[in-house]
Amino acid sequence: MTVYAIAQLKMTDRAAYDRYQARFFDVFRKYSGRLLAADEQPRVLEGAWPYDKLVMMSFPDEAAFVAFSNSADYEDISRDRKAGAQATVLLVKGFAPAG
Repeated sequence: MTVYAIAQLKMTDRAAYDRYQARFFDVFRKYSGRLLAADEQPRVLEGAWPYDKLVMMSFPDEAAFVAFSNSADYEDISRDRKAGAQATVLLVKGFAPAG
């Protein structure tokens, strides 16, 4: 079942985050992920949103996401992401209608 990773980011060190972002796709494309959205100015329609960026990705299944997020390559670049932004990351299961 398709899973979606949603990251909400609050920038703390833009230079560190930019280093992460520059290396991200070389790692990401190895794990069958698809980038669905990356927006630094999403339109807030209701409530408060105290972040600077939203990123939404899909993976064929949870195993593909776990392989990506636990890979040595991602661990290496994620140091810059963690130094550059505070994050809330959600993993959401896709919807499969019954019947």
